[in-house]
Amino acid sequence: MKSRSFNHRALDVTDFAAVSGRLQGGWPLSSMQRLADLFHAEAMVSPADAVAWQAEGEVRNLGGMGLQACLRMRLSTQLALTCQRCLASVEAPLVVDRRFYFVDGESLAERLDADGEEDVLAMTHALDLHRLAEDELLLALPIVPRHEQCFNPLLSGRTLEEETPQSPFSALAALKRRTA
Repeated sequence: MKSRSFNHRALDVTDFAAVSGRLQGGWPLSSMQRLADLFHAEAMVSPADAVAWQAEGEVRNLGGMGLQACLRMRLSTQLALTCQRCLASVEAPLVVDRRFYFVDGESLAERLDADGEEDVLAMTHALDLHRLAEDELLLALPIVPRHEQCFNPLLSGRTLEEETPQSPFSALAALKRRTA
């Protein structure tokens, strides 16, 4: 039997799940424009910077709904984002491992998605895995990207955490000691 080829830009989810299809590869980070817009201004993105991805189809039981098409997507990459404390570049590793169930109709998908822990989407016969991957990576971004310890060059290499804030009254006390 000849193995079936699938298009990752227009994936027929029903067929992919029925034959337990598998796809994998890498997409350049530059091909995900919404994600690329978040890179640190000085980050150099090369063609070698990529999102590694895998997609596996299967038919699984979804609660009381019986057997449904299911897609498991795994993604991994590393992004250079802007640290929100020091504004320098911070490396943010992203790893996503999600399972999506597909059901007939948008309203049923919304209801099941809201009621359960599973991710439920409306059935489609032309799913764009690239777009779904970018959506999932955007959702996986840290809310506040930052270093565990930020170094401030103005503080002679000390971390921001090591710098103790000076009380505004200590300057007044110093003036008072000089005059006394």
